[in-house]
Amino acid sequence: MKPSKQPCDMTACLLCRLCQPAWKPAIIAHKKHFVLKKGELLFAEGETVTGIYFIDHGRMKVHKHWGNEKELILRFAGNGDIVGHRGIGTEHIYPVSATALEPTTVCYFDLEFFQNSLQVNTDVLYELMMFYARELHDSERRMRNLAHMSVKGRIASALLHLEHKFGTENGFINFPLSRQDIASYTGTTYETAWRMLQDLAKEGMISLEDKRYAVLQHETLRHLIRSEETGK
Repeated sequence: MKPSKQPCDMTACLLCRLCQPAWKPAIIAHKKHFVLKKGELLFAEGETVTGIYFIDHGRMKVHKHWGNEKELILRFAGNGDIVGHRGIGTEHIYPVSATALEPTTVCYFDLEFFQNSLQVNTDVLYELMMFYARELHDSERRMRNLAHMSVKGRIASALLHLEHKFGTENGFINFPLSRQDIASYTGTTYETAWRMLQDLAKEGMISLEDKRYAVLQHETLRHLIRSEETGK
């Protein structure tokens, strides 16, 4: 990770967007910008938290160790998303890792300044609270799906979520992902994930093209997910 000479435009992250106008000079004075190469680690599970990151441009995966030498991807983050918030607490230790999936630029604020910003800017504090609530809901849903849903259902759910978050380009989800990342995101093996993707493609529900995925039958996938969630 190296410093970036290109500043952000002060519109991407919630801190810049929602802070009081009088607080913006303080943000400009305290923020730092860094550039990561594809595959580069932003921070690692177990490291001490020193601050908070916001993605200015690029995409990252947030992941943690799961079993013997396995990885579980908890979420994908894109432009404007906060990264490193899971380390804010009493221990100030990152319980997860974050890795760039493509060349990525991040804004960094040290922990003391970020906490001071929350005390001064109530709109930022409220939005952060709502973000934590949404993330908790999503995490509980994903853990339930890992325990009770088939791999096919989990992959269907993952594809719909990724399409909603990142949109489409020429019909394909605007976020190329390796099959291993799909496997790690859905809590299964590479071989099983690839087999289920091929099954969904053969059934006409999705289309595959290298690392790109297109949802062709949205309602059919939603019905598959609902039937597994309800057991009907």
